[in-house]
Amino acid sequence: MTEDQNINLVFAIGALVLVGSALFSRRIGFGEIVRSALSWVVIFAIFIVIFSYQHEIVGVWNKVTGELTGANDQQVVGDTLKIRQSADGHYWADAEVNGMPVRFLIDSGATTTAMTLKTARAAKVEINEGGFPTYLDTANGTVEAQRGKIQSLRVGPMMALDLPIVVAEAFGDSNVLGMNFLSEMKSWRVEQGEMILEPPARARRE
Repeated sequence: MTEDQNINLVFAIGALVLVGSALFSRRIGFGEIVRSALSWVVIFAIFIVIFSYQHEIVGVWNKVTGELTGANDQQVVGDTLKIRQSADGHYWADAEVNGMPVRFLIDSGATTTAMTLKTARAAKVEINEGGFPTYLDTANGTVEAQRGKIQSLRVGPMMALDLPIVVAEAFGDSNVLGMNFLSEMKSWRVEQGEMILEPPARARRE
């Protein structure tokens, strides 16, 4: 038993003694005292278990909720990143942009990685807001965008530095991981409902 568990046990015993003293000080039947004492024993036992195994319980909770919400659809196996197809039929990657968590839709039909203006600013992405805009053809028509650069983009075991992107407020809430990232991989493919990305050889050596 660890030191923390010993402290918890002493605390629980002390609390039970206080509860027991309070019960015996009241003029109630012995049977009721026993039932009340047993109830408190169960309560404190549950408390000790939860407190002692809080990290394990949180881990199980996160895993279960992740399965229900689809947050656990990304898995690193060695140097390979595997992403399960989401319920919407797309593949989503949990990435870090300059250290900030950002979720990207992987789109092999997009030439360049794209970010929303709000997210790009929050992640401190370099945006050429004073330069000439570029115009992109999207499903919602032509969109005016600014060019930018992600200093550091991490997706699983893969890292991209100074990755060119386009940024626009018109993108709404969608960040897209395009071909200028995918083409840097050694390979990427879809097999049995999973997208599999393998980093380039130089990333393996690093």
